[in-house]
Amino acid sequence: MKNLDTGTEHLIAKIENNVGYLIMNRPEARNAMSSEMNGALQEKIAEFELDEEVRCIVLTGAGNAFCAGGDVKGMNAKNKGDSEKDTIDKAIHRQRDNQRGTSGKLYKMPKPTIASLPGAAAGAGLSYALSCDLRIMSSTAFMTTAFAKVGFSGDYGGTYFMSQLIGSAKARELYFLSDRVSAEEALSLGLTNWVVDADNLEAKTKEIAEQLATGPSVAYRYMKENLNRAMNGDVDECLDLEATHHVHCGQTTDHKNAVKAFVEKQQPKFSGK
Repeated sequence: MKNLDTGTEHLIAKIENNVGYLIMNRPEARNAMSSEMNGALQEKIAEFELDEEVRCIVLTGAGNAFCAGGDVKGMNAKNKGDSEKDTIDKAIHRQRDNQRGTSGKLYKMPKPTIASLPGAAAGAGLSYALSCDLRIMSSTAFMTTAFAKVGFSGDYGGTYFMSQLIGSAKARELYFLSDRVSAEEALSLGLTNWVVDADNLEAKTKEIAEQLATGPSVAYRYMKENLNRAMNGDVDECLDLEATHHVHCGQTTDHKNAVKAFVEKQQPKFSGK
């Protein structure tokens, strides 16, 4: 295992068995976001995207929560203070940069991403979870949009990701009413892929992550691009993209070795080439 310096106590980063782990680390605040956390997340997500050792990324939270979203107590203190505030244009630019470098990159990067939820995923924390390719929840965890309760419209792509996963009508209900969604309901709706006992969450996360980390990473890259394009592209565009990627994968060493292993009734070993 390799522990990495993030420059802040608010984020822990490590690499183990070709899996990059990002652990939001403010358990006393249910891992609510901070500027230090967001800055470190952007940096490490970008590093993991380009690091050939990392073939799968896991995002999780320390303690009994995933991420409570924005730090509402911090917002209140800032609103009461007399410190000089950014212009609207500067604040919008910073927000856009933060979003694209975190949830946007988790969604678009050419590697599988997993959100592992030991507890609450609320507000922008929920957006983080939904931006990942797969989600694993503790049976005691829950999701909530929460934005309406503090007079916000929502950020970090949550409206986009949720609408794609469960449809516009249900997404509108969950955004407008901010109801809690239990782990079992999240599984039924399609907001999570697995629900496990709290004691088994870490082991299940590691099992899935390491399975992906030893898989055909070139094929995963193109699968992810195909799936993302399918959400917005027309059918001919998607067919053409699939054809290009499929033929490309057919030229890889991973494909040729896997075909040989299949014929010989052996388990394939993937090198990512």
